[in-house]
Amino acid sequence: MKLTLSWLKTHLDTNASQAEIVETLTRIGLEVEHVHDPAAELRNFVIAQILSAAPHPNADRLQVCQVDAGSGAPLQVVCGAPNARAGLKTVFAAPGTYIPAKKFTLSKGVIRGVESHGMMCSAAELDLPGDSDGIIELPETAPVGAVYPVWAGLDDPVIEINLTPNRPDAAGISGIARDLAAAGLGALKTEQPAPIAGAFSSPVSVKLDLPAEDAHLAPLFGLRLVRGVKNGPSPAWLQDRLRSIGLRPINALVDVTNFLTFDCARPLHVFDATKVKGGLVVRRARDGEELLALDGKTYRLDRDMIVIADETGPESLAGVMGGEASGCDESTTDVLIESALWDPHNIAHTGRKLGIVTDARYRFERGVDPAFTLPGLELATRLVIELCGGEASQVVSAGAAPRGTREVDFPFSETKRLTGLDVSAEEATAILARLGFAVEPAAEGRAKITSPSWRPDIEGKADIVEEILRIKGVDEIVSTPLARAEGVAAPVLTLQQKRIRIARRALAAQGLVEAVTWSFVSEKQASGFGGGGAALKLANPIASELSDMRPSLLPGLVAAAGRNAARGFGDNALFEVGQIFFSEDEKGQKTAAAGLRRGLATAQAEGRSWAAPAKKAGVFDARADAFALLQALGVATGGLQVVAGGPDWLHPGRSGTLQFGPKAIVGYFGELHPRLLLELDVEGPIAAFEIYLDALPAPKAKPTKTKPKLELVDLQPLSRDFAFIVDRGAQAGDLLKAVLGADKTLIAEARIFDVYEGVGVPEGKKSIGVAVTVQPREKTLTDAEIDALAKKIVAEAEKKAGATLRA
Repeated sequence: MKLTLSWLKTHLDTNASQAEIVETLTRIGLEVEHVHDPAAELRNFVIAQILSAAPHPNADRLQVCQVDAGSGAPLQVVCGAPNARAGLKTVFAAPGTYIPAKKFTLSKGVIRGVESHGMMCSAAELDLPGDSDGIIELPETAPVGAVYPVWAGLDDPVIEINLTPNRPDAAGISGIARDLAAAGLGALKTEQPAPIAGAFSSPVSVKLDLPAEDAHLAPLFGLRLVRGVKNGPSPAWLQDRLRSIGLRPINALVDVTNFLTFDCARPLHVFDATKVKGGLVVRRARDGEELLALDGKTYRLDRDMIVIADETGPESLAGVMGGEASGCDESTTDVLIESALWDPHNIAHTGRKLGIVTDARYRFERGVDPAFTLPGLELATRLVIELCGGEASQVVSAGAAPRGTREVDFPFSETKRLTGLDVSAEEATAILARLGFAVEPAAEGRAKITSPSWRPDIEGKADIVEEILRIKGVDEIVSTPLARAEGVAAPVLTLQQKRIRIARRALAAQGLVEAVTWSFVSEKQASGFGGGGAALKLANPIASELSDMRPSLLPGLVAAAGRNAARGFGDNALFEVGQIFFSEDEKGQKTAAAGLRRGLATAQAEGRSWAAPAKKAGVFDARADAFALLQALGVATGGLQVVAGGPDWLHPGRSGTLQFGPKAIVGYFGELHPRLLLELDVEGPIAAFEIYLDALPAPKAKPTKTKPKLELVDLQPLSRDFAFIVDRGAQAGDLLKAVLGADKTLIAEARIFDVYEGVGVPEGKKSIGVAVTVQPREKTLTDAEIDALAKKIVAEAEKKAGATLRA
């Protein structure tokens, strides 16, 4: 909702400044989103006169002008406008002036070898409506040196309000003025439109052709004929009002309806009476009927929509848009003015189905004042006669306005109960009265409050409290801290909530940057990462490329990395923690943590260096990130298995699956498959991981919260290396598990340090070198005990992993 300060003051008698009005609007719930002040933005543009204009010596279409800008000596300006001539008064910008439409700051320049000390401006260059082919032409009376926006009357700021759906009354400037007056910012100028006596009976009849069960769709329809009008451009004041809020003047008859739509939230429509055949009938549209609307488009209608029709068919789509066939133009001499009530839900449904957004629909679907239907018709009639002349008929109407008021039995103590704000009954009554409520005292401390017809959102006691509170001021409520509980508060976060928080901190500590991507992805992305099923397709996607629920967090991260790379930021390290979807039921929604690295954004963050070749992120960076996350989450990795390979979207030879058993998969890591990256048009390689937080085992309950006893062993550890021969397809993890299980008391660590195939190793076999760290605890081991442990390790490796000691 847009309004100007001068327009507001036609309804509000106030001396308040712009800043006070803006602050008060936001304070009483009409949040101001933006204030556009052309005078402030164009304050450096002045009125100037061209003293002389001579051809440019080096260009056919340029002129060298001497310009008087009121600052002293004439200035030399090179100008290419075809209408630049001696004696013309125009708008001038000196060097250092910001040009709004061009989005640059003007500087002194040399154009084809001739110095230019500024520029003369067109309307388009100032972001103003008007011709852009030539510079602005001002009348001879324009004072040279004056600030142009002040002289031109552009010093009227435009205030834009973020209007909530429950305030249809504030969709008119008069309603906004009423709220400001209630807040003490001035006096409301109330002027009821005086009825205009009809000079003759209307030749056009009105009929509501709706069954009783549909009567709510069109409760009231009023119509009036004004004959002998002279349609043409509306007066300057009306055109200026409309232009100030971004509307384009059309002609006087149409401009009157647009003006009243914004001035008092009363949408109307005008028909050219000579183009209407017979009487007007309000009815349901018939399936397959079509209407050529005022926007030049033809709409196919159905019986869920309400139309205003004559003998030839639909002439207007009720409450949404009029028809082209009966539209008013310069040849119109007899006009039908319509003011009606429509069902808000039906209007919203019609507008959404046809994709039509108009100012009338915006107001009707929120609810207009039913009591102002016929007075609005009187007001429109008066304006039409004032601007276009003519003679008005008597009003014809069908139906009746529904009661738009509600009565609420209100205890004044309710305000304090709900808000903590102690407002006396007298003050509350005064506030409500200024807002248009009728207050009738009842029992002690209570009143019967009747809402005004323009407030359909008032339904109960809480709504009355809200009205008192917003006018009294939310800042009047005293801040009261909650009582502090004694002792340490018990933890309230669930294990899952804790893990989500820890995951974000841990991955950020790894050097990854958090991203938040859409939960919707394209069908190609979903299919590439194991999804794309019909059950997870959106019935009404917000965009064609966001058609499926994501089966993984990686599609969004990969797309983000690709966009960054396309813009020159190829080294990406991103992560996200969020929801993924495997099926449509509640168990199919899981929480995951995923991350990726691309380019030189490795886990060590080495980057480019003269000392060593640049290392790109790979499978082991993704593995390191995954294990760092598991460690931060407190997941015991002793029994965690790393199985080679993973889903189809990972490189088969550079990926791994993390599991606690074949049926307890907790995640994957590896490099993304080149084929997938090619399909997604993202350049690789990209190393990524994904951990399912829901699948991680819960920590074991401890009998006590005390820390375990610190064990400091004063005996020196010793290390022994073993080389085992295993089948080429054997898993190294199985061998490590067997080695560690040989003696859990003495063996502190086992790790692989070598894998070899070639000379000395049988065909189809490979050699795996394992370094075992032995930690004595009670006494130094003898050679015999060390040999016995070594034999036990070899035996366990042979028994559980099929390994033999390499000769």
